[in-house]
Amino acid sequence: MTEAERLEKRLLKATSRAIQDFDLVGAGDRILVAVSGGKDSYTLLHLLMRLRERAPVHFELVAVNLDQGHPGFPAATVEGHFRAVGVPYRMLREDTLSIVRRVVPEGGTYCSACSRLRRGILYNAAQELGCNKIALGHHRDDLVETLLLSALYAGRLKSMPPKLRSDDGRNVVIRPMCYAAEEDIEAFAALARFPVVPCDLCGSQPNLQRQRVKALLRELSLDHPAVKGNLLHALATVVPSHLLDRRLAGAVESRGLDPWLDEEDAGGRPVSLGRKDGY
Repeated sequence: MTEAERLEKRLLKATSRAIQDFDLVGAGDRILVAVSGGKDSYTLLHLLMRLRERAPVHFELVAVNLDQGHPGFPAATVEGHFRAVGVPYRMLREDTLSIVRRVVPEGGTYCSACSRLRRGILYNAAQELGCNKIALGHHRDDLVETLLLSALYAGRLKSMPPKLRSDDGRNVVIRPMCYAAEEDIEAFAALARFPVVPCDLCGSQPNLQRQRVKALLRELSLDHPAVKGNLLHALATVVPSHLLDRRLAGAVESRGLDPWLDEEDAGGRPVSLGRKDGY
């Protein structure tokens, strides 16, 4: 077995397990596969096409690429790949770049605004193409990085769900590679010689929080290789009774007088948990 075959087998197993664990693909599904031109989305498309060959249910795939107006974006390269692998596809172009640069303050990061605009366009495209699901190429590392980003910078324990219905109820977003390791995806994409197109917009911004978290995980993994796997396992093994969410504990938020200290804060409210000192 070659290295490419070994990696493909591992990635197929991880993707198949996620599909079964979270019921991501069902009979008759027509799935829009969002392909940006990066290693992750090319690999996602490949894996879904391979799984479709042996799946116990019939489902359809439509590859969609969105050119967001980045200067010199090689849309023809991505389209050429779609033709080469023989997948039905649709090429879209919407100038979201100018919008992002207009709405994001100087020194701010583009990723959040860019992803929201892209998501809205893909939601509309799914409706037009008759797709009931949208598959995104997020993997294990994306999930654990998001967990740390949310905890460290937003004060929330949350990550990317493997399956999510959009707020407007029109679409279901799935992440079939949520168990797959980025290093496996990167190695496989290189061996498969996918025509990877980098995102120059995000890559041009220094000191992104996600890059700092990624570097932290990389450093921790040198000493303890199971760090990323353990974080993924933690996402799947939640112990609500050992957390501080009062909604989970069934606690009732008190108002006004503190029965334990018999005093109020200056605003007549009990002192709440803060983010600066943790108390």
